[in-house]
Amino acid sequence: MRLFQRRKAGKASSILAVVTAFTLLLSACSSGSESASSSGESGSGEKTTLKVEIFDRGNTPAGYTISDSYLTRFIQEKFGDPNNIDVQFVPVPRSEEVQKLNVLMASGSEVPDIVFTYDSGTFNRYAEQGGLTELTDLINQSGPNLKKFLGDETLAYGQYDGQQFAVPGKRLVLGKYASYVRQDWLDALGLPSPETAEELHTTLKAFKEKDPGKVGTGLIPMGMSIASAQYEPLIWSFIEPLTEEQKYTLTQQLGSNDYPTLLPGFKDALKYMNTLYNEGLMSKDFGLDKDKKKLWEDVSNGKVGFYTEDAGEIYISGTYKNLQTNQPGAVMTPIDAFKNSEGKFAKPAYAPNAMYVMIPKSSKNAEAAMKYLDWMASGNNLFDLQFGVENENYELVDGVPLIKDDASPEIAGRIYNSGDIAIIVNGKYVGDDKKNEEAYVVQVESKYRDDMRKSVAISNTDTIQPVRFSKPIEAEARYGNGLKDKFMEFFVKTTISKPADFEATYDSMMKDYMASGGQAILDERTEAYNAMK
Repeated sequence: MRLFQRRKAGKASSILAVVTAFTLLLSACSSGSESASSSGESGSGEKTTLKVEIFDRGNTPAGYTISDSYLTRFIQEKFGDPNNIDVQFVPVPRSEEVQKLNVLMASGSEVPDIVFTYDSGTFNRYAEQGGLTELTDLINQSGPNLKKFLGDETLAYGQYDGQQFAVPGKRLVLGKYASYVRQDWLDALGLPSPETAEELHTTLKAFKEKDPGKVGTGLIPMGMSIASAQYEPLIWSFIEPLTEEQKYTLTQQLGSNDYPTLLPGFKDALKYMNTLYNEGLMSKDFGLDKDKKKLWEDVSNGKVGFYTEDAGEIYISGTYKNLQTNQPGAVMTPIDAFKNSEGKFAKPAYAPNAMYVMIPKSSKNAEAAMKYLDWMASGNNLFDLQFGVENENYELVDGVPLIKDDASPEIAGRIYNSGDIAIIVNGKYVGDDKKNEEAYVVQVESKYRDDMRKSVAISNTDTIQPVRFSKPIEAEARYGNGLKDKFMEFFVKTTISKPADFEATYDSMMKDYMASGGQAILDERTEAYNAMK
């Protein structure tokens, strides 16, 4: 039995330490098992049970459940039945995916055969601790189509210390964020679209004071939640120009995002948000809105004048359609609202990999799991999972599937969570880059496509590329999850503090953040940068 030595957790949260201990126990107990690389199929011909994680976003249409839908049935029919495999989907709440995955990994018997996360720190930690199946031989033997589809460049993102521990999804759309403003409110007040934080402040005050939408006491000039899409564009617009050394040493990668906690300008961004909050210009209870449900509800009901979001999400999720249904005449326009000191609309971009798809070391069905991923990359399977049925869900025009506007809710609902099912890709895959981008745009109703295209263009403007070292920063894997919680607490407490208490709150939260792993990450990144130079 291979032994794994647990690293000291320092001052990381006790919850993370307990979960890590369970994970290590699981890894040590299962690492000597040869069954991890078997398909799980018995000689008696009994059906293999393959368990696959699936995100539950709480948006399942009537008539389906998250684990029993058109797409799950399609997978069973096209992949499961021909291979004598019973494919079962294990729901994980999207807003709690890392915490839930930690619990599943620690359980051993309950963890699915295929799990995934967007969180690079979580992937690196599992790989470091020996909790994952090494996939090189499995991919070579059972994943030829998958290997060809992803290519060596994408596959490299799933390696840890030279070994392949994850199948990284291929990300097709690298832009992240766009802003949206109630154009009808701007027109009623004769105001231009804001392009800077200062202009936005003026616009938000005008929304509150003049209430052009006649919303009343429920008016929310700027919608906010604690999801990154709502605060990252604003915060990064305050970050000052950085040297190469500052980019590498002061940036902190927690999960899948680069965090600007130590970058010059971060404090100014929080001070700005504190001003907005105390002037009543921001969602009052944003700190409780982890999954954006309250924000989406407020936007849909016509209460919100401005907010930032994942590019195109307002059209893909149906939020804009709901708004125009509830408030006839409402117009929400995509804009670039945060110009920085260099005159750029700086905002983060994605790395070229999407989620990390992993097979736990404890899985007895690793071969079946790889066959499933390879099936997804074969023939028309990925296309069918993403787009549904031709002439019912879409029409094919010049090789690009156009979503049918007249599809019934039942038919449209078939592919409501295709992005969470088609785990080997992020975006809409048709073939070449041009068709992929067009397919991403035309996945929405025709009347929203111009705005969809504009929001995607905004998300790709003046992007900030992720900062990466040639090997993972171990302190980020060790402390990342705990520090993300600390960052949220930092962000919320400084924003809602009384103006007179802002400085003391900021200093206290920064001290706590650094003591909880921030200093360890800074030290290791500084060492890695000096070695790289």
